[in-house]
Amino acid sequence: MRGEAPPYPPPCGDLLDLVQWLSPAFPVGGFAYSHGLEWAIAEREVICAASLQRWLEAALQHGAGRNDAILCSLAMRGHDPVELAELAEALAPTRERLEEVRAMGAAFTRTLNALSGRALAPMAVPVALGVLGREMALPPAVIIALLLQAFAGNLVTIAVRFVPLGQTEGQQVLAALHATIRDTATFAGNATRDDLGGAFFRGDMASAWHETKETRIFRT
Repeated sequence: MRGEAPPYPPPCGDLLDLVQWLSPAFPVGGFAYSHGLEWAIAEREVICAASLQRWLEAALQHGAGRNDAILCSLAMRGHDPVELAELAEALAPTRERLEEVRAMGAAFTRTLNALSGRALAPMAVPVALGVLGREMALPPAVIIALLLQAFAGNLVTIAVRFVPLGQTEGQQVLAALHATIRDTATFAGNATRDDLGGAFFRGDMASAWHETKETRIFRT
């Protein structure tokens, strides 16, 4: 019909879905979780753009970012999502981080089910995204990279408000992380379960110490 918009080709439609699911507007409550960054800012370990970039690079290369990328990749390659969801929870190093994995995963799958009519069981976000990625006409590395971009972007917004950093500085940090995000996504594409694990010890300890803070703005 005249005036009717043409249908999006599958890759474009899939990309729009993916961007929506990983948007800060998607109701998973990501804004409530600092992933230990609140402690690092309070203790002045993250005080500027450079220290924020180092912290996030470590999280992406050696911590939760790396593991999330691998879990998403394994799910896209057909591994059992139930087992992967259990692994995602087992990899959480602290009580708070376990709550983060469970709460965000439950909110993510609940909203997706409401939007799409699916019946996904509650599971960690990267695992659920990997299951959905099986149906998408997008390269797996793109799906994983956007997952990592959303992870890093949420933490950048926290630093912008609480370090504080300027908005432009925050965006410069996020742009500087693009190479790390691409490299991590590429690595995850061929990673196995044996590659899971983390060595971001300071970040894990920050999460544990955050649990003992008397005054907290964020849940993790």
